[in-house]
Amino acid sequence: MDNATSEQAEPAIIARGLVKRFDDTLAVDGVDITVRRGSITGILGPNGAGKTTTLRMLLGIIDPDEGERRVLGHENPKDVARLIGYLPEERGLYAAMKAIEAIAFMGALRGLPLADGRRRGRELLEQYGLEHAAEREIRQLSKGMAQIVQLLGTLVHEPQIVVLDEPFSGLDAIKQSKLEVLIRSLADKGVTVIFSTHVIAHAERLCEAIAIIAGGKVPFAGRVDDARDRIPAQVRLETSAEEGPWRDALPADTRRVGQFWYFPLPESGIEPLLRALIDGNAGIQSLSIERAGLHDAFVAIAGEAAAADMVTTPESEDA
Repeated sequence: MDNATSEQAEPAIIARGLVKRFDDTLAVDGVDITVRRGSITGILGPNGAGKTTTLRMLLGIIDPDEGERRVLGHENPKDVARLIGYLPEERGLYAAMKAIEAIAFMGALRGLPLADGRRRGRELLEQYGLEHAAEREIRQLSKGMAQIVQLLGTLVHEPQIVVLDEPFSGLDAIKQSKLEVLIRSLADKGVTVIFSTHVIAHAERLCEAIAIIAGGKVPFAGRVDDARDRIPAQVRLETSAEEGPWRDALPADTRRVGQFWYFPLPESGIEPLLRALIDGNAGIQSLSIERAGLHDAFVAIAGEAAAADMVTTPESEDA
């Protein structure tokens, strides 16, 4: 295998056994994560779970006390800092700087000439519908608009990896939707996108893979489909008959909610059950098999306590 092929086959990020302590607090306890190149990966967990600390270790902003990481084939992430775009959770721009200059300045910090940063910045602002804000000072922008400007500054140098820490926080529903489109477009171009979130809906819609973090540990890291498969698919059945010999064919953990029967899909499949329902004159009105959602999978993997601090649907806020 030649060097180019080998480099392309290697994951964008590999982390094994990352541990980080702050004084007597164990913030991250043995995190393992692998991020495939060109994928969208979500770091999913409640606030305070260790998501930001993990991202900062992956980026080389802070070093782990134990463990190792490789980013784009390099053991020291700082060696490839110019190939990474990072939007921290703590937003911060110079209030007196114009939007276009802020974008160009952020690109310059990653080695992009200012002239190229201004040109690309205008293109990005236009793409995001904010071309009218190019010459406005940051202090004149809404909180959500300023956040988008900082996001575009994260992308202006065309990085290979984009890391976004709670990127949807503070955006209204329209801007959240546009950001989802932008994230998908980056992945379509082969950019590796990693974002942390405590909002399950964003991860479910966008991510190919997730790493669930709870209490500084990662109880699951892998494909979203594999996480959902931790819980058996649920059958929803509606019958015209209330009683009959067919009832014996329903699993023991069947529950009745309104007019529907709910139970896990039997290991033997649906066909034997269908035969029993038909032969027993249950009078099938409707039958559907529903795969578990990511929220249910999160509860099963991380527990009720961690799930209680998560948000199922996107929050909306802008000012």
